[in-house]
Amino acid sequence: MELRSTRWLALSYFTYFFSYGIFLPFWGLWLKGEGISSESIGLLLGAGLVARFLGTLIISPSIKDPSHLITGLRILALLTLAFAVGFWFGNGWAWLMINIAGFSLFFGPLVPLTDALAGTLQRQINMDYGKVRVWGSIAFVIGSAVTGKLVEVYGHNAILYTLTAGVAAMLLGMLLRPSVKPAGEPRENGAPGISWKALLGEKPVWRFLLCVTLLQGAHAAYYGFSAIYWQDVGYSSTTIGYLWSLGVVAEVLVFTFSKQLFSRWSARDLLLLSAFCGVVRWGMMGAFTALPWLIVMQILHCGTFTVCHLAGMRFIAARPRDQVIRLQSVYSALAMGGGVAVMTMVSGFLFEHLHAGLFWVMALLAVPAIFLRPQVTPSAPKVTAS
Repeated sequence: MELRSTRWLALSYFTYFFSYGIFLPFWGLWLKGEGISSESIGLLLGAGLVARFLGTLIISPSIKDPSHLITGLRILALLTLAFAVGFWFGNGWAWLMINIAGFSLFFGPLVPLTDALAGTLQRQINMDYGKVRVWGSIAFVIGSAVTGKLVEVYGHNAILYTLTAGVAAMLLGMLLRPSVKPAGEPRENGAPGISWKALLGEKPVWRFLLCVTLLQGAHAAYYGFSAIYWQDVGYSSTTIGYLWSLGVVAEVLVFTFSKQLFSRWSARDLLLLSAFCGVVRWGMMGAFTALPWLIVMQILHCGTFTVCHLAGMRFIAARPRDQVIRLQSVYSALAMGGGVAVMTMVSGFLFEHLHAGLFWVMALLAVPAIFLRPQVTPSAPKVTAS
């Protein structure tokens, strides 16, 4: 069956982020339901994020020819489903570690590769990337809200059932044929690109990477333990799902109107705003549990995550063209994977002993980012992030 390329991409984003909207907020809750301790949950989730980091850093750049992207996505989706099914066959420590590492290793690279496919098709058919990508955010809202309700009715195993169904739907959607296939591109002159050592040795680059890794890493406690914490203080799974959905709704709105809101802001300015939001949000999460405060905290997700990501895209787009792909890969691997992985492992131990105090630690983590923000200068024509 053939599908219009824009619909094929929208379906891929939708099914991926529907699954991610189940895994990210609720996997810690599923592990808790299986009798896993908070410390072990932190180690397991952290191991998954390390695997995600490695998959993004190693697997994503290994597909160099755009014409191979669809095949690569299908293979990764199949392997992801195999490990999702693996969770059905046991809950021993070693088995869970193997499955969460395998699941994350192959699930992680799906988004950067889908983005690469979108960028390729954008040049071929003049596609509106924003109108396609927004279906991913919508799916995340639906996935987290629906799963919260199902957990309340059917118990923690509803998380595993729904996740498996979501990943299976993702694979089935990717097996459809897009109407326009991505075309390979010849290398633009034989000149070698910038080396990793030279790129990471530039002061603005390493300061940028450290800054965004701290700001995104501060989300570790939220990703891994907010559902457990809120359940412990008496909130239902349905309410927790709605709270997570609210954060993503705020994210969607800021992404949608980012041009109008931040057209005059530099990456350095955006990082300052994100750091300020991080200190406020995580401090509030450690101090308050009343629902009105939780609503404010979740609205601030658009500041802690979305504004930071916009800053990252703006910084990368302003770099010379030969640096963009490498910098995008290392940004995704460190900020979205490595930093969160390390802090999730630490969060498991801290949550066991500090409980709500864990979120104060995350607030402190955002403070150094204020002083690490790189100096940026206006540069040549920007490469549009896609």
